[in-house]
Amino acid sequence: MINAMAPTDIADPRLASSHVRILPPDDDERLLLHNEVHARPSARIRLPALVVLLAVYNHEVSREQECAHLRQLPGQEGLTVNDLQAHFLSLRLPGYTLKWERHTEFTRYTLVQPLPQAAALGVVEPDLLSHLVVPKEWLAAVPGRTFCAIAMGMVHGDLSDPTACLQGARQWLGPHLLVASLMGSFAPATVVTDFRLRDNGFEHMLVIAPPDIDDMRAGRISQRLLELETYRLMALRGLPVAKMLGPELAQAEQQLAQITAALEQKSASDQAMLDTLMSLAARVEKAMAEHVFRFSATRAYDDLVAQRIAELHETPIPGHQTIGEFMRRRLSPAMATVAATAQRLASLSERVSRASALLRTRVDIATEGQNQQLLEKLTRGQELQLRLQTTVEGLSIAAISYYVVSLLLYGAKALKSAGVPIHPEMAAGALIPLVLWAVWRTIRRIHEKLHSSH
Repeated sequence: MINAMAPTDIADPRLASSHVRILPPDDDERLLLHNEVHARPSARIRLPALVVLLAVYNHEVSREQECAHLRQLPGQEGLTVNDLQAHFLSLRLPGYTLKWERHTEFTRYTLVQPLPQAAALGVVEPDLLSHLVVPKEWLAAVPGRTFCAIAMGMVHGDLSDPTACLQGARQWLGPHLLVASLMGSFAPATVVTDFRLRDNGFEHMLVIAPPDIDDMRAGRISQRLLELETYRLMALRGLPVAKMLGPELAQAEQQLAQITAALEQKSASDQAMLDTLMSLAARVEKAMAEHVFRFSATRAYDDLVAQRIAELHETPIPGHQTIGEFMRRRLSPAMATVAATAQRLASLSERVSRASALLRTRVDIATEGQNQQLLEKLTRGQELQLRLQTTVEGLSIAAISYYVVSLLLYGAKALKSAGVPIHPEMAAGALIPLVLWAVWRTIRRIHEKLHSSH
């Protein structure tokens, strides 16, 4: 009986132990950090599909406003702000999906719906927005300011004839210079775009994929292309700032050169140069405080663009630029301008600091010279005071001795009047040296006691 029950007795605790927690309490951020790897997953897109991206700056736009706007969609009346705390939300709606993503500076709304027949490959410049499943009023009322809007068609096509594919893509996109390439090393898809804004405010992209492409790979292609264009535009936000700072930096550099020349030639007062230098330093530090974040963000977004381009694994199509080549030629000069301006601003700040240190050194040396002259004057004054004190002490000895001899003379006259045989004047004259010595000796002893007390 024992042998028969033993397996049951042992098996149940093992099953139960797999659900028993034997760890210390979780850190407050453990779940958040762990799930970050699963944040913003790629959508599953079944072709043919229409993917619409709207990216808006969310400055002064709260989650409450975005949540209130999302609640206007069918069946989303129960949506709460807590549902938006993960910075990512995917909504499955009748006939389409909507993905909401909130980033530090912007919010993205990505709509995925079936591609209408009126927008199929070969149609001449189809009107994609007339077939949106979301109301145009809802899209126009999204909180924020638009900086990126893309309408992407994803269709099946025969990639064995690239010329025919590109001909159909040219009809679909319009008569503009196209950027086209093959993406992926295994069963590649073709992406075609012209990076142009239409009158409706949208860019158009077209992805022609092989018939056997799976939904997950189509979602990854869509995500990389949309993120690439979003990050490209965010990276370019630093360019207007760099152009605006150019004249101001040139003026500040010229002013610093003038201050340095005046410092070398000693052609201006230290106070005037110090005031000018402090004003210049304040302007430079203000520019650093206002724009250092923008320049750092530009570098970060540019790195993301390069990363997304590398993930495309592009193969060039003869006669057409790849997206990576297009970005290197069009985006790299702008990024170099931003990087040069950021370096120029940082260098100017360092040079102002060095000039300030030089001026402070010069002022310190001048102050030490003035202090030395003041000490010399004080020393001369003390010497004069000592001489005067010695003179006064000599006069004091004479005066005291005079009064003491006078007293002795009066005493001698008194003794003479009392009948003592003494000559007062002779006695007083004889005592003068003794009185002088006694007074001098007394004053010396007083000085010795004072010096010994210090």
